[in-house]
Amino acid sequence: MNITYRNNKDVNVEDVIRVFKNSGIVRPIDQSERIQAMMNNADILLTAWLGDKMIGVARALTDWSYCCYLSDLAVDKEVQKSRVGQELIAKVREEIGEEVALILLAAPSAMAYYPKVGFEKIENGFMIKRKK
Repeated sequence: MNITYRNNKDVNVEDVIRVFKNSGIVRPIDQSERIQAMMNNADILLTAWLGDKMIGVARALTDWSYCCYLSDLAVDKEVQKSRVGQELIAKVREEIGEEVALILLAAPSAMAYYPKVGFEKIENGFMIKRKK
């Protein structure tokens, strides 16, 4: 499998929506304008491609100095066992460097995945949920 990775915000919103939908991640896929805004406002947007088909996306927000929030990591279910997610995480880490902590909120279904790819579980977080 020849998978290529791109660091480029110039991606088609429909490709991102398709990856979100095919990955099982819960995102507002019926709101393309909102997905587009999510992409436009990301500090880091990395994508994985199998030929001309996007199969993965990682989106992050960072201050480039202390912390980085990995807000989306989505990989098409057809290739989820192919290390695409691990490679996207590695590429985010390359972008931010060693002095920046990478943090995320995991969906319940992904709680077992993240320790396998180097994340440490933390208990000291809080959240004010969005209203929609």
